[in-house]
Amino acid sequence: MSEIASIIGGLIATNVSPDMVISGVGPLDHAGDGEISFIDNPKYLAALERTRASACICAPKYTARVPKGTIAIEVRDPYRAFAETAALFFPRAMRPVSIHPTGTISDKAYISAEATLEADVTVEAFAYVEAGAIIGAGSYIASGARIGANVKIGRNCAITANAVIEHALIGNRVIIHPGVKIGQDGFGFAMSARGHLKVPQIGRVIIQDDVEIGANTTIDRGANRDTVIGEGTKIDNQVQIGHNAEIGRHCILVAQVGISGSVVLDDFVAIGGQSGVNGHVRIGMGAQIAAVSVVHGDVPPGARWGGVPARPVREWFREQQLLKRMVKRENE
Repeated sequence: MSEIASIIGGLIATNVSPDMVISGVGPLDHAGDGEISFIDNPKYLAALERTRASACICAPKYTARVPKGTIAIEVRDPYRAFAETAALFFPRAMRPVSIHPTGTISDKAYISAEATLEADVTVEAFAYVEAGAIIGAGSYIASGARIGANVKIGRNCAITANAVIEHALIGNRVIIHPGVKIGQDGFGFAMSARGHLKVPQIGRVIIQDDVEIGANTTIDRGANRDTVIGEGTKIDNQVQIGHNAEIGRHCILVAQVGISGSVVLDDFVAIGGQSGVNGHVRIGMGAQIAAVSVVHGDVPPGARWGGVPARPVREWFREQQLLKRMVKRENE
């Protein structure tokens, strides 16, 4: 217990032996003897008061609500501290790993003689690595994945089943989930009454360190410059990112977000699920976009916008309340 508290920077606030052995983690309503849980939302206070967990990670304001017999560990950010704790018990869940020993190269994989694999690279059956590709040390290429010509993948990456990567430079510790497509042509056409002429897509995709990309997400190569995904950014499943987009560091894109071509997201932008961003828009640092919104114009740094079209959330909420009152009067 004291070891966990030290790792997460927590204070053991309950007068119970800190040497209690913790053997696992769980949610408040399921955790039992020997398990640790957390609370960071007042909606779960009733579950906290009934919990049988041996320990609970919490903010100081909830310490008094932790039941007797449960050790309270005070931290500033309970959810992050719980994530750090869970990683201690389930380190393999932090990154996809092969069923084969590290460094195994399947004889059913195709690896070009002109590809370069550093030490301890694992390549599973039916993976395909083309000429000029470079795979960094400790990386894992799963079954059915295809690494295109001259693609560079950094160290300790995980490229999982049926991912396809072309025209790309991938940093270190990047996780790419099943079915992801990176580096295919962007949607670029010169449209006219005579028909639609394809614009050659000649850029790359640059993915910096510590990025995670969810299943079936697609990231188009740049048209005339690179599409860039910044360090530490986390992308959910089924997200579309168009050509020439520049996604900053530590951004969050939730499922089914659509980013049009040449959009710029500054660092720490968060966009809720099923939202769309129109082409050539810039969203400032730290801005947040509510789910199911459509962004047509630039968003200032730190702003919170939502709706269709997206506008400041206070304005959006006022409009919704006004509309509700108008409908109510009309129905009276």
